[in-house]
Amino acid sequence: MSKYKLLIVPFIALIICQIIKFTIESIRNKKLMFERLFNGSGGMPSTHATFSVSLTTLIMYECGISSPIFSVALIFTLIVLYDAIGVRYETGLQATVINDIVNKIDKKKHMTLKEKIGHKPLEVFCGVILGILISTIFNIIL
Repeated sequence: MSKYKLLIVPFIALIICQIIKFTIESIRNKKLMFERLFNGSGGMPSTHATFSVSLTTLIMYECGISSPIFSVALIFTLIVLYDAIGVRYETGLQATVINDIVNKIDKKKHMTLKEKIGHKPLEVFCGVILGILISTIFNIIL
């Protein structure tokens, strides 16, 4: 398994993150939110952050911080984190406003835009910590 850990561990981190997200939202809503097991957009913690940070952390352990591949992974991870907090979060806010306007104009049931798209900074931060922790634990074990 250690031969494929750069591929397997990030997916394990993704699954763990989705289970945490499912648990948090099920407790918050007082009902089982099974759709959160398969939908990674929005919510606590950020699955995108966990997934990308997990891979970047493993590359750091495997290749070192001075390696070109770590630099590439870090840059792409920073883009993912920026996108989750900035662009996708703002898109979710815009979807909320658009859905409200459409509902006020016409009360008929229309297709609504998805509002849970991005993340608050705390959600991304928790995803970063989770990705680092999971990768570190698996790096020690493997």
